[in-house]
Amino acid sequence: MTFNRKHLLGIRDLSAEEITHLLDTAETFRDVSRREIKKVPALRGRTVINLFFEASTRTRTSFEIAAKRLSADAVNISVSTSSVSKGETLLDTARNLEAMAPDCIVVRHSMAGAPHHLARMCNAPIVNAGDGSHEHPTQALLDALTIREHKGRIEGLNIAIIGDILHSRVARSNVYLLTTLGANVRVAGPGTMVPAEFAELVDQGLRVEQRIEDAIEGADVVMILRIQRERQDAAFFPSMREYAVHYGLHPSHLERASPDVIVMHPGPINRGIEISSEIADGSRSLILDQVTNGIAVRMAVLYLLARGNHSVPAEAGAKPPGSTGNGKKVRKGTKA
Repeated sequence: MTFNRKHLLGIRDLSAEEITHLLDTAETFRDVSRREIKKVPALRGRTVINLFFEASTRTRTSFEIAAKRLSADAVNISVSTSSVSKGETLLDTARNLEAMAPDCIVVRHSMAGAPHHLARMCNAPIVNAGDGSHEHPTQALLDALTIREHKGRIEGLNIAIIGDILHSRVARSNVYLLTTLGANVRVAGPGTMVPAEFAELVDQGLRVEQRIEDAIEGADVVMILRIQRERQDAAFFPSMREYAVHYGLHPSHLERASPDVIVMHPGPINRGIEISSEIADGSRSLILDQVTNGIAVRMAVLYLLARGNHSVPAEAGAKPPGSTGNGKKVRKGTKA
């Protein structure tokens, strides 16, 4: 299997085979971060530009670290220090950056579809690092890598995604990815915060619940989402306190889940609102594992796109396609 796409703009259009190939490639890079010298020459001489129009800690930093661990030159640009603050358009900014011959441009933007627009106009590969409330493909990939690492598989797992589904690009990308790989996904949140388009996926492993307790019942994985207050232009629930009471995750909720349930959160965390500190810092939490795996996933994405050679990297110690790294194979589900 090879990854023949020029850009990574979302998860929805990827096949199960393409997703698995991305995860397998990420596994080959995971050990790099454990070495004394955390670097491989896979992208030596290449340039990666991180163009971020929204605030970010984990995503921006991990893309920068990923590029540097591949021996690429990483250039970071934020809107406050770019000519956009002087009135330059996004497209003009991208064209000027492309004139400097980068090998990949990573884009985060508040408007849904911004990376897709750049991909139509630019020659350099574009990576979507989050576009509005639309998608966040590398977050879904690192979440899947974390689940596969700890559960050995994704197919057949019961996965609950809870919180502000409507405004969450993380939720959309995860729903598309997890159902494509054969997981049983349940989403729960206030009725005003569950997108109508999810009804199309009910026949493909998605279930919409109104109560957090129903979503968590028998869950192997519980994924909590942050309230996206910066994207809300209306009152979707009475108060943060009421939200915390009805949709915040507390230890008593996990009694309904599988005995070996794992808890995930893409960050940043609003402690005491969507999740209690006891859970966030507890033994079931894989929040920091997600951050660690984010570097491996972004190394894989940059490698496959910026190198222009879509085979699995031998220099990172490649494993056979489909391997989870623990001898188990990942069976492929149907495409969402």
